[in-house]
Amino acid sequence: MNGHLLAPNQLPPRMPKLRDGWQRRICRGVLRLGGWSLLGDFPDVPKLVLIAAPHSSWWDGVWGLLIKVAIGADVHFMAKQELFRGPLGGLLRRLGGMAIDRGAAKGVVEQMIDQFHRRDSLWLGIAPEGTRKPVTRWKSGFWHIAHDAGVPVFPVAFHYPEKIIRLGPLFDTTDDMAADVARLRAYYAPFQGKYHGI
Repeated sequence: MNGHLLAPNQLPPRMPKLRDGWQRRICRGVLRLGGWSLLGDFPDVPKLVLIAAPHSSWWDGVWGLLIKVAIGADVHFMAKQELFRGPLGGLLRRLGGMAIDRGAAKGVVEQMIDQFHRRDSLWLGIAPEGTRKPVTRWKSGFWHIAHDAGVPVFPVAFHYPEKIIRLGPLFDTTDDMAADVARLRAYYAPFQGKYHGI
């Protein structure tokens, strides 16, 4: 597998993008030094749920964030509301954080579905394993958000042996959650995280 880093003008027109800046150049340099690259293409859609796996190390978040900034992809992630207080809140928002109120009448899934309905564009990143430890079952929140918001799932895989972040094909959910999750897990079977696979 041979990968590359995309230039901003190579990104699809409808993909949500960050403004260009010095941060992008620094992140591209760090990724080159680390030996990481992308394999595959980003889809030309304004809304999707991006799932990233295998998730076996906190380094996954570091490399994922560096890729996001380096190419200028405006990918959001969920974090508990309490983290957005004080100076950390501003940083989290700039990095794409979306505050979740875990005590609200509406649950996390419903809050995210509302965000998809309110926005013209939104790429939401989720780790379906929900933990860095090996799991036999994924959390189903990503599927419910994508299915009920009517947006596709975009699988992205970390493959540490070759330092590749693999961009998969878009996946449309059906009414059979178990079958959908099984097909997605099968897609990830060849990929190896830092400490384990799927």
